[in-house]
Order: sequence, then C-alpha cells, then structure tokens
Amino acid sequence: MARVNTRTRFIQGNEACTEGALAAGMRFFAGYPITPSTEIAEILAERLPRVGGTFVQMEDEISSMAAVIGASLTGVKAMTATSGPGFSLKQENIGFAAFTEVPCVIVNVQRKGPSTGMPTSPAQGDVMQARWGTHGDHPVIALTPFSVLEAFTLTVEAFNLAEKYRVPVILLMDEVIAHMRERVELPGPEDLEIVDRRKPAVKPGEYYPYDVEEEDGVPPMAVFGEGYRFHVTGLYHDAMGYPATGNPRLADQLIRRLVRKIEGRVEELTMVDEVQTEDAKVVVVAYGSVARSAARAVRLAREEGYRVGLFRPKIIWPFPAPRVRKLAARVEGLIVTEMNMGQVFREVERAVQGMAKVDLVSRVDGELITPVEVLTAIKEVY
Repeated sequence: MARVNTRTRFIQGNEACTEGALAAGMRFFAGYPITPSTEIAEILAERLPRVGGTFVQMEDEISSMAAVIGASLTGVKAMTATSGPGFSLKQENIGFAAFTEVPCVIVNVQRKGPSTGMPTSPAQGDVMQARWGTHGDHPVIALTPFSVLEAFTLTVEAFNLAEKYRVPVILLMDEVIAHMRERVELPGPEDLEIVDRRKPAVKPGEYYPYDVEEEDGVPPMAVFGEGYRFHVTGLYHDAMGYPATGNPRLADQLIRRLVRKIEGRVEELTMVDEVQTEDAKVVVVAYGSVARSAARAVRLAREEGYRVGLFRPKIIWPFPAPRVRKLAARVEGLIVTEMNMGQVFREVERAVQGMAKVDLVSRVDGELITPVEVLTAIKEVY
C-alpha cells in the first residue's frame, strides 16, 4: 500500500500560518476573533492543547497582546492574530514589548479600512501602522508573504527573528493570502532552522536583564520562574530594569541601542525576491498578494518584448532601502503596486533619491490589483 505524503496539503493561508507557528515551537496563543484572521484562532483552539500548548480567547485585543507578553516572559513562544481594528488596539502593548524587548509574533491579516471598513475585502493599508503604529521611536520587524507556502515559512521566520533579536515581529498578511488555497508541500522538522532566545550564562545573582556586553546589542533573556529575578517596566530603565527616567544619558543609550539592533541590520535583514531584474529597464515593486498579479504582468510583458523585472520584499520593515537604491541606479523607472494610497511608494521614492522615475499603481476599493492593470502601467512608462 502506497504511503501518503502528509506534508503535501491543500490548505488556505491562515491554516498554513498556524502550521508554521506550531512548527516554530509556538505554545501560547491569546486572541479575539476578527475577520479575516479568525481561522487562525479557531484552528489553534483545537491544535494547541494537543501539543501541550495553551489557547486563550481574551476579552479584547488589548488584553490579548498583554497575555502574549506575559507568556513570553515565562519562556514560551507566543503569538496573537488580528486584523485592522484589532491591530490598532494592540499598539500600546506592541510598544511595551518593543521597549522591554519581549519576543512575540503578531499576525495582522489586513482588510479594507479605516474603522470597520470592509471586513471581508483585502487591503494593504496597515504597512505604515506596522512600522509606526505605537508611539515613540521603537524597533520592529514586519514580514509579508505572497503565497500559502510563504504563510508557513515566513511565520517560522517571524518566530526566529523575534527570538534572535528580542523584538515583536509582525506577519503582515492580507485577506487574499489568508483565504486562498494552494497545494503546498510543507517542510518537515528536519528542513527547518528553529531559533530560540539566548539565555544568560551567569548565575541569577549576577544577571542584569538589560546589560549588553555582546556586540549584537541583544541582551540574553532569563525566564520568569527559573530563579532569575528582574524588573520589567515601560519606563526608561537601567541595566537592572529599574526606572531611569531622570537620567538622560541612560535614556539616550537605551533608545539608540533598541533602534540600532534592528535598523542597523538592514542589509542582514533584507529578504527580497528579484525576478529578471538583471537586464530590466523597468522594475515593478510589489509585496503580498499584489505581487502575484505583478509577477503575472512581468511574464506577459516579457513575452511582448518588454525588459521588465519584479522586486518583491519579503521583509518590509526594516525597509530594504539599500537594495532599492542599487536597483534604481541601473533602471529607468520603478512601478510600485499596492492596495493603499501609496505607503511603500513613498518609501521607494525616498530610497531612490531621484535616480529613477517612480510611478504608483494603487487600488483602494477593496479589490485586488489585476495583472492587466500592472501590464498597462508597464507599457505606459516603458
């Protein structure tokens, strides 16, 4: 009798996200139902207890984010999932996690906003909110998958980055990726690199939770309940975690280190997919579900003789400005395609610094940008 390959699945993006989270070692989920991310919570409510994990439906999105932070402090890989309105409510606690360096993953399945908007329609309007949604300067990483398989692999990567850099990581999906179904072959445990947070190598009495001796700027993280006693506060704090709001020098050092540990690694954290950009005269910049339409448009344009390429960021924050700048130095134009009023378009313009013309193709009506729309724009600017 033939053996069934259980790794080959026909699944939707939200389901692939849960599989990736479980494969990464996530064992705590706190959330509140909201379209179009609800399937993530529904699946994990069933799956987590089977692997010794904990699922909690909280009373709202604010408490969900707080519970995730608390779970992570006890050494558990933790995650929550939401959409636009819920993402807005989580922002204060996302800032707390960034400032106190608590690793966690936040899945935001974007829908058309603002406010209640169009709950079942796709959008990419939360890009800037993912970077600047909480107040003050702060570090954050955001990834954006364009396929069901990447909903799995980039979820694993999100946990790895959160653990490695002690930072909240956002998986910025959209409704199309979340609800589309594809046949995928999921990687097995032997094919995955799993990263866990670095624990202190000193005795509890010698531990300073925010003392950075390593060059990477990321302090080791002890676990509550294992004998290490440390203070966690949203105030500016010293190496022991105690408030230091009256010390401008320590405040300056802390915020600069937090931002530098991510923004200072732009080259290291750049993850992009470039298709036929080597000889391209025009390059389409796209991410998430819109990149699928852009990829099709590039293929069609090539068939008609246009030298066009595709530049697709998988990590949108920190923004891969150095790679965009290098690309702009050898092409005549870039076309940014996105389901918003031009949030990444402005980042591309800033990175290009006038070296190439930058055009925008956008939709804000709750409909996916089509390959024909992108192809028409290619022909217009070529």
